[in-house]
Amino acid sequence: MLTKNQAISELKELFTPGNLVFEQADLKPYSHDEFASEAIATLPLAVVKPQEEQQIINLLLFCRENGIPITARGGGTGLAGACVPAPGGIVLSFERMNSILDLDTKNHSVTVSAGTPMGVLFEEVKKANLFFPPHPGDESACAGGVVSTNAGGARAVKYGTVKRFITGLRVILADGRVLDLGGKLVKSSMGYNLLDLMIGSEGTLGIITRVTFSLLPPPGCMQTLVAPFETIAQATLAVDEFLKEGIIPCAVEFVERQAIRCAERLLNKKWPAQTGNSSLMIILDGSSEEEVLNQAERIAETLERTGAEDVLLAEHESKQAEILEIRSMIYEALRPGAIELFDVSVPRSEIPAHVQRVHEIEESCGLPLPTYGHAADGNIHTQSMKLAIRDGELGEELPDWRRKHEQARKLIYADAIERGGVISGEHGIGLVKRDYLAENIGVESVEVMRSIKRTLDPQGILNPGKIFEMGDGT
Repeated sequence: MLTKNQAISELKELFTPGNLVFEQADLKPYSHDEFASEAIATLPLAVVKPQEEQQIINLLLFCRENGIPITARGGGTGLAGACVPAPGGIVLSFERMNSILDLDTKNHSVTVSAGTPMGVLFEEVKKANLFFPPHPGDESACAGGVVSTNAGGARAVKYGTVKRFITGLRVILADGRVLDLGGKLVKSSMGYNLLDLMIGSEGTLGIITRVTFSLLPPPGCMQTLVAPFETIAQATLAVDEFLKEGIIPCAVEFVERQAIRCAERLLNKKWPAQTGNSSLMIILDGSSEEEVLNQAERIAETLERTGAEDVLLAEHESKQAEILEIRSMIYEALRPGAIELFDVSVPRSEIPAHVQRVHEIEESCGLPLPTYGHAADGNIHTQSMKLAIRDGELGEELPDWRRKHEQARKLIYADAIERGGVISGEHGIGLVKRDYLAENIGVESVEVMRSIKRTLDPQGILNPGKIFEMGDGT
C-alpha cells in the first residue's frame, strides 16, 4: 500500500504539473457537490485533469494496481453526493475534456467529450438549427454527469429524460479496456444493452469519456401559461384533463406560493399569478404559432373548467424568460436555509395526496417543507429547511433541526414508496440516499447490482460507496 507521499510522487511521473492538483488548499473545491450539507465533503488525495483518453487509462491502471479509489467529476452540480471522492481517493476531473467532437446535421446527432457543459452543447446545437430537448437544470452540468445520473428536467413529460436521447457512449472500464457502445443509430438490437447499463450508474461501472446524443428539429414556436389554483388537487386534476385530450406540453410545473415568494424576493421580480396557493406553469411548443396558440386556447378552457382562478399567457420571449427564471431560482432562494432537496417520483395521480402528506409531516416535525415539481411526470421536489420562512424571507435557525430533518426524510420516503414511487426521479442515489435504496427497490435488486459491480470492477476502485455499499466497507 502506497503512502500519500509515495502516491503523489508516482502521480507526478504520470502527469504534468498542470494536470495534477495535490495541495490541500486547492483540493477543497473537489471535495463536494451541490448537496446542501458539507457533512459529506471529503478531501481527495489528488485531482487529475486529463486531456486525452490514454491519460485516463494510465490513471485507471495506476489506481487498480495500488487499490486507490477513483471518482469521475464533471460540473459538480449533483445533489446526492455522487461525485464526492472516497477517502484517500483520486478525483478524475473532466474540466479539460470539454469539446464538441462532431455535430452531424445529416444524422441529427452530436458527439461531445464528457466534460462538455450542457450550456455549451445547447448553444452549439442551436447554432446548427437543431434542438436537444432535455434540459436538466443547471447548464454548467456536464454531459458525462447527466448521463451518469440519467438526469431528467422539466421537459420529460413530452420528450423523456436524457436517456431517451443517448445513442452512443465511449466507456473505459476499471482494467483499462475501452468500450464503444452504440453510435449515431436509431435502432440497434445487439444482445445485452451495455449502453443502458452505464446510464445512471454514477461512475461505478466505468468512466464515460464521450457521449453521442440524438437531436430534433427546433420547435417553431413556444408559449408559456401560468394558472393559479386554490389547491394542488385542482391543479393536478387540470393536468389530467388536458393530457386526456391529447395535448402534451413541453413542460408542466407546479409551484406552491411559499416557494415562489422566496424566489420573488431574491430576484425582486413578481410571479404573474398573485392569488391561489398553487400555480401551474405550462410551456407549449410546436411547429407554428397557430398550432401553439390553438393548444393554449384548449388548455385555458380546461384550466378554467377545473378551477383556475386566472389563466395568464406570456407571449413575448422576455416575459417567458422571466417566468422561467423565477421558477428556476426557487432552489437558490431557499438554499441558504436548506438541509436537503428531496427528489421523489410518484405516479402522477398521487401528487395531491403526497403533497398533502408532506405538509402533515411539516406540521408534525416543525420544519418548513416548501414543495414544487413536475406536475405531469410526478417528480416532486420538497426542500427540507433548517431556517424559518415568513412571507418569502428566511428567518432564525430552528431548534433540533437535524433530528427533525431525519424524521421528515424517513416519513417522506415512506409515503412515496407506499404510493408506488421512488426516492429519486432525476438526481440519482449517490451517498445521500443509498441507505434507503433496498427499502425502495428490494434487497434482491440491490444484490444483482452488486454482482454487476463485482464483475466489472472486482477491486471496487470506481467511485466506491455510491448507490449502495458492497458490504466490505466500499
